[in-house]
Amino acid sequence: MTTPPPTLADAMARWSLAAPAFVTETASSVIYRVAYANHGPAALKLLKPGAGDDEARGGALLAWYGGHGAARVFGLAPDAVLMEWLPGKTLGDLARAGRDDLATSILVDVVERLHARRATPPPELTPLRRRFASLFRTDPRRWRADARPLVARAAAVAEGLLDADTSTQPLHGDIHHDNILGTGETWAAIDPKGLIGDPAYDYANSFQNPERAEALVLDPARVARHATALAERTGIARRHLLAWAVAHTALSGAWNIEDDNPFAHQAAMLALLLPIYEAG
Repeated sequence: MTTPPPTLADAMARWSLAAPAFVTETASSVIYRVAYANHGPAALKLLKPGAGDDEARGGALLAWYGGHGAARVFGLAPDAVLMEWLPGKTLGDLARAGRDDLATSILVDVVERLHARRATPPPELTPLRRRFASLFRTDPRRWRADARPLVARAAAVAEGLLDADTSTQPLHGDIHHDNILGTGETWAAIDPKGLIGDPAYDYANSFQNPERAEALVLDPARVARHATALAERTGIARRHLLAWAVAHTALSGAWNIEDDNPFAHQAAMLALLLPIYEAG
């Protein structure tokens, strides 16, 4: 990022920030580390034009969490979020260093804190049915030929889950290892999408993560171990967790197709997940 977005000056003035340092850029936002009054370092997330409902609702949900399982929010605006700067590593770093079982345990701890009941009603959230629109509208011919039967099976699983979903649980919507940061006993989530639905969905993305760990996530033993660990910790049926993993992996592939990005990873994950799910 060579040219700061025009909203940077507005945000700096709005919250009396200082010393902005560029951190990273995504398709929907630009992140800076800033100095914020008595709080010390903070993270400033600037939303790009057209970032969509995910980012706006995600910011509102992050504030609603109140720092319980998620980064604390210091300020919220339509085009920006000012939040706690989380030091340390990600759960992805932990898993990639050979401590995947510990990473899974911490991930469940964080999600359970996010799912805890709160005294105030949540902000407006996106239903899971709407979240899955890309899976059902993507032309099957855009998948490579050997993946099409897998996607058809996964779409049927997703349809069944969505038809049966009556939950009103606020969901982070993008729980994966590199969206959870911390050290020691203190871990917190960032970057929620602001969904509502079956609580099992918040574990779905963890099956195909962490990133940059293909040998780990494409290991059938890891899939089985991960599903069992999640089921034992959460009390959610193992096959139900696997069903959402299948559905989300197909959705993730559909998003990549829509964005003209590779989807080989999702195709490989579906080939791995479906037999384990169908075997019960």
